[in-house]
Amino acid sequence: MQLRNTPQHYGAISIVIHWAMAVLIVGLFILGLYMTELDYYDPWYKRAPDIHRSLGIIMLILLLFRLAWRQLNPKPAPVDNDPEHLHKLAEWVHGLLYLLLFAIALSGYLISTADGRGIDVFNWFTVPALFPSFENMEDLAGEVHFILAITLIALVSLHAVAALKHHFIDRDLTLMRMLGTHRSLDR
Repeated sequence: MQLRNTPQHYGAISIVIHWAMAVLIVGLFILGLYMTELDYYDPWYKRAPDIHRSLGIIMLILLLFRLAWRQLNPKPAPVDNDPEHLHKLAEWVHGLLYLLLFAIALSGYLISTADGRGIDVFNWFTVPALFPSFENMEDLAGEVHFILAITLIALVSLHAVAALKHHFIDRDLTLMRMLGTHRSLDR
């Protein structure tokens, strides 16, 4: 498999970034929900948010790399016979996914730095607190973070259903290309 995309197929780098981000996004969502149920005396009360913040920064780095990679790489052409308006809708959904991911990362950053401390990422490096805090910043950013995360998971679910529709109903190679499999399907 090639590293770069071709007009017909995704390359290994695009595929790995896609699936790494998918696992991170679902994992961050599950961990985030789990954290909301923890009380002060739970052993994971401090550890879970540290992991969540670190993985959130990793996700943001991957997102920025992914956006740069998309600019440097041709995106494979669609393989289905859907009308043009559905292709445009898919582009809008992808754009909205990227925007939501960035907004979620920003709101998470504001939650985490509201006390003026930076974000320690697995003891590898620290992302500094760059913005001055304002009253109720942590609470407001937390509400935004939660709403955006729910919206993201709904959109990710729609994205997954569309991929399954392409695979099982349209019987085209859309999903197989993102899995790195280029074999054709039986019609």
